[in-house]
Amino acid sequence: MSSYSDLKKQRVKEAKISRRIIFIVLTILIITISAGGYKAYTYISEGLSPVDPDDNTIIEVEIPLGSSIDSIGNILEENNIINNATVFKYYVKFNNETGFQAGEYKLAKNMKLGEIVESLKTGKILVDPLFTVTIPEGTTIEQVADIFAEETSIKKKEFLNKMKKQKFVKSFIVKYPELLNEDEILKKGIRYPLEGYLFPLTYPFYEKDPTIEHVVNLMLEQTNKRIMTYQQDIIEKNMTVHEVITMASLIEEEAVSEEDRKMISEVFYNRMNNDPEMPLQTDPTVLYALGEHKDRVLYEDLEVDSPYNTYENKGLPIGPISNFRENALQAALFPEDHNYLYFVAGYDGEVYYAETLKGHEKNIQEHRPPKD
Repeated sequence: MSSYSDLKKQRVKEAKISRRIIFIVLTILIITISAGGYKAYTYISEGLSPVDPDDNTIIEVEIPLGSSIDSIGNILEENNIINNATVFKYYVKFNNETGFQAGEYKLAKNMKLGEIVESLKTGKILVDPLFTVTIPEGTTIEQVADIFAEETSIKKKEFLNKMKKQKFVKSFIVKYPELLNEDEILKKGIRYPLEGYLFPLTYPFYEKDPTIEHVVNLMLEQTNKRIMTYQQDIIEKNMTVHEVITMASLIEEEAVSEEDRKMISEVFYNRMNNDPEMPLQTDPTVLYALGEHKDRVLYEDLEVDSPYNTYENKGLPIGPISNFRENALQAALFPEDHNYLYFVAGYDGEVYYAETLKGHEKNIQEHRPPKD
């Protein structure tokens, strides 16, 4: 029979073993929890981090209409824009982000999750472009070709050849059917079918060597966006889109201020509605017909045989002679109401208007810059 002393020793021994077991179990548990926590931390941290902080290559991603957060995350992960669709989903839910827009996005691997979410919500591109190209107002297609030849790897001759190819033009007629009318822009006598349709703007580019197709599509997209805003006004004006853009291009070349653009617009409409119909007689159309820039149009120039010459042909020319800014388009649609049939730009920068030829000749004598 064990003594009390032996029993006590046995209990002490068992207690030591128990404590050792508990220590080992706790140690294993702590290590397991720590490892799990580290793994979870790494998983989440990686999911929140950019795919490649040093890669700003643009990737075009399309988010279809009606896409759920799950499907957006999957699309982004499949396109290598984010590391983990699950982390993206919980990030969006945790931050209560909503209002994602369908559309085509230009994203990059170096974008943070917050930047990607902001881009999807606002529809804005948050990646810095590699370079920009500015197309001024009143620019012709040949001048556009010069600009891109200087700013990009696109050659002028290649650009202009594309502008004349029907197959190339027709691909955009299919894409922008409400903007481009085949019968009008491909009419015999048109110099460049897309003349006037390449909107003046500063365009960002995210690839080193953009294609001509990409460049032209960007510009047509901007024109289409603005024209569609005034679609009902064009219908009420009883004009085609091509006619309105043609009128806007004339106004762009003839006037600078918004007020004069609306005044000159009405002069043109008064002439077209006059009985018998009067020619518009606007010098920029003669210069376009000649295909050259001149400081002064000579009398012999007015006889150039061209469907763009508004001295020889009544009404609008066959097509636009340049692109236009939006207030020229507005002037074409909403001219100032008056009865003037003539105008002349004075040496002081002012434009002088007259209802009669006699009044016009007087304005020329008093305000026209002296001839050399």
